[in-house]
Amino acid sequence: MDRLRWLTAGESHGPQLTAILEGCPAGLAVSAAEIDAQLARRQKGYGRGERQSIEQDRVEIVGGVRHGRTTGAPIALVVRNRDAANWGDVLSAEMPGEGAEAPGAATDFGAGAKPVTIPRPGHADLGGALLYDHADIRDVIERASARETAARVACGAVARRLLAEVGCALGSHVVSVGEVDSKATLTEELLAHTDDDPVRCLDPEAAARMRAAIDAAAEAGDTAGGDIEVVAFGYPPGVGSYVQGDRRLSSRLAQAVLSVPAMKGVEVGLGFAAARLPGSRVHDPLAWDEDRGYHRLSNHAGGVEGGISTGEPVVLRAAMKPISTLRSPLGTVELGTHEPLESRYERADVCAVPAAGIVLEAVVALALADALLERFGGATVGDLVGAVEAFAARCARR
Repeated sequence: MDRLRWLTAGESHGPQLTAILEGCPAGLAVSAAEIDAQLARRQKGYGRGERQSIEQDRVEIVGGVRHGRTTGAPIALVVRNRDAANWGDVLSAEMPGEGAEAPGAATDFGAGAKPVTIPRPGHADLGGALLYDHADIRDVIERASARETAARVACGAVARRLLAEVGCALGSHVVSVGEVDSKATLTEELLAHTDDDPVRCLDPEAAARMRAAIDAAAEAGDTAGGDIEVVAFGYPPGVGSYVQGDRRLSSRLAQAVLSVPAMKGVEVGLGFAAARLPGSRVHDPLAWDEDRGYHRLSNHAGGVEGGISTGEPVVLRAAMKPISTLRSPLGTVELGTHEPLESRYERADVCAVPAAGIVLEAVVALALADALLERFGGATVGDLVGAVEAFAARCARR
């Protein structure tokens, strides 16, 4: 990211998650209530685990916003972890208190906490332990956890607000869970209804079968994955570029999607289906009229052609693998001893596909806002909106 940069810090069961969002123009209306609404959406969804009843995420805006408006300075956001109090000094930044044993003893990992040495298949456990030379896999688990995405959702809420200033609104819906597919299409009119069903599916019949599939996975001690579609309506044309690969809007969006834990695939528009169709059924015919100017008669490209936004809805689809933590354990080996064992279980979701849609909305909003600012600039919201309007006027004259 070039214009809108963000970083997060913090552990899953540490005292808080912290996010810094830099590059947001001055004058943007931002409220904790608006960010909290997105955080609450992330915690819902059929198939979530026990932790969602413990944590009630709330943001604290501690920098970059004054009297409800951004100042142009970096925005600092904090989301406290209520569950941290239940973990004692397991994740303390300091060494244990007086009376602790010599380094290497169990007390070095917190009072009553033994080091975690059994890596779980499908997680970052083994790779992270080898990469950073950790004797205790807990150091990997805490940061690799999807809990970090709460901080991204907080940043994404600000990006959503910025996109709204240029008339862009986005949402997501679940299009499959396991082998159950939805036939629904997300339209701008349906954006307000994507959370009506707990599985976040707009096809009622498919939603019922998705819930049954999640229940069946839970009963079997298994987990379920699925596909999520994210759509951005009203995104301006002319954002991105074909001149370098990393400046293509599609490549930036793909990177954003795959940065989310458990995402294993991404499509733009028709995606993989385009490979099985003739060109006559894939490419979008061009047209022009007085009201819309240049536009497409279809949107198989998903709002991006040649790495540049077209003005049509930006359509992305992400494939999420099943949650890696299983109640029915898979085989593994202990770190160091190489002894074959069954993997360990930590409290986890059965299916996080509905909640993942909210995270995807956030990272897509951040990528779209970053590309927007790179294209149009603006130290203030007014500067940005004015530049977008000027480009639209120039296109209309063509």
